[in-house]
Formats: sequence, structure tokens, C-alpha cells
Amino acid sequence: MTHAEKAEALFREGYNCAQSVFLAFEDMYDIDHKTAMRLSSGFGAGMGKLREVCGALTGAFMAAGLLYGYDDVTDSDAKKNTYGIIQYIAERFEKEKGTILCRELLGLKKGEDLAEPAVRTEEYYRTRPCVGVCVLAAQILDDYVNRH
Repeated sequence: MTHAEKAEALFREGYNCAQSVFLAFEDMYDIDHKTAMRLSSGFGAGMGKLREVCGALTGAFMAAGLLYGYDDVTDSDAKKNTYGIIQYIAERFEKEKGTILCRELLGLKKGEDLAEPAVRTEEYYRTRPCVGVCVLAAQILDDYVNRH
């Protein structure tokens, strides 16, 4: 199963978009499942349902940080490299989707739809772009990983 397929399966199981992409890459980093799930839990629905940066994209950023991030705050080259990877992922996503903002992907206005999490029904999966953006975010990171 590819990371994109795993992200789709996780989203369909009920994980949020950020969790779905972040957890899809569990095979590539050394964090236990429960910790990874909790760490990524607040980033779904565009940062805690604020509808800001897409959660699926944020999940990819988090996984990329674990795979390519820096741990020496004085290493400006490593920081620059990490930021470049994140910018690359965001640019690819935006080129494909036209935006990196959750609310724009969903056709919402700022401050709209901040209530309870949506119930996952067949209608939900059919009418929202979320499954597709989880797949896309995972594919973009996978493409990067495979080339580097």
C-alpha cells in the first residue's frame, strides 16, 4: 500500500486530515502510533477547524519535518533546507488545488463552519475534497522522498 493509499484509508476510518497524512508515513519515522496520533490531532480541518492551512498539507509538513528537519538551531543551512522542502510541498499542492487554505478548498468564508466536527457519511465523502487532498498531500511528499 502506498502512503497515499494509506492516507485515504486512514481518513475513511475517521482520522482527521492531518492525522491521515502524518500517520500514513509512520513506517518512516520512530514515534509510537498513539503519540503520533495525538501530536497531529489538533491540526485537522485547517488547524483545529479554524479552516486555515489545509490539515492534510500540515500532516505532510509534519512528516517532512521528521524526515528532513533540523535539530541544531544554529545550523542555518539545515533550517534553509527544511523551509525549502516545506515550500516545495506547499507550492506543488497549491499548483494542483489553487490554494492551501482549508476554507477555500471547501468554498467557505472565514469564520464559517466552526461548529462541531462533521459526521462522516457517504454524502460527506462524495461532496468534500478532503479524501483527495489527503491523497495529494501524501503523493507530493512521497514524490519528494523518492527523489531524495
